[in-house]
Amino acid sequence: MFKNILVALDRSEKSRVIFDQALTLAKLTSANLMLIHVLSPEESGFGDAMMVSNMDYYPGWGDDSMRRYVEKLELHRNESLQMLQTFCAEANKENINTEFTQNVGSAGKVICTVAKNWNADLIVIGRRGLSGITEFLIGSVSNYVLHHAPCSVHIIHFE
Repeated sequence: MFKNILVALDRSEKSRVIFDQALTLAKLTSANLMLIHVLSPEESGFGDAMMVSNMDYYPGWGDDSMRRYVEKLELHRNESLQMLQTFCAEANKENINTEFTQNVGSAGKVICTVAKNWNADLIVIGRRGLSGITEFLIGSVSNYVLHHAPCSVHIIHFE
């Protein structure tokens, strides 16, 4: 049924549920797993600093501010890689061929691109439950993926 399942994860506690459901599907179908985390401004808990692209427009950003930003980004990247490595090891221990990737960019676009390039049959992704003006203003990664993915999408809803 499924050969390649792409699992989109963030650093929230909900990633455990998403991973567990994807692992169960992979066991049932003998599918490969690709775990993906995207460093992006859309991810909750990281803040708006990643959206800063040209420091000339922000005179309050000095060397100290930039240094703290880079340190925070590096810590975020390392913690995310640790999560991916842990989940990957768990799946491989269950004899599920699993790999991972960490990318930078707009999460929805990156997930869809990786799904296409990896020939994913299914994307497993969580939904934060944004609606109304909040979803309109900050967007929804799962909504983007649902409408732009090159394959089927399994959305795990959280209250």
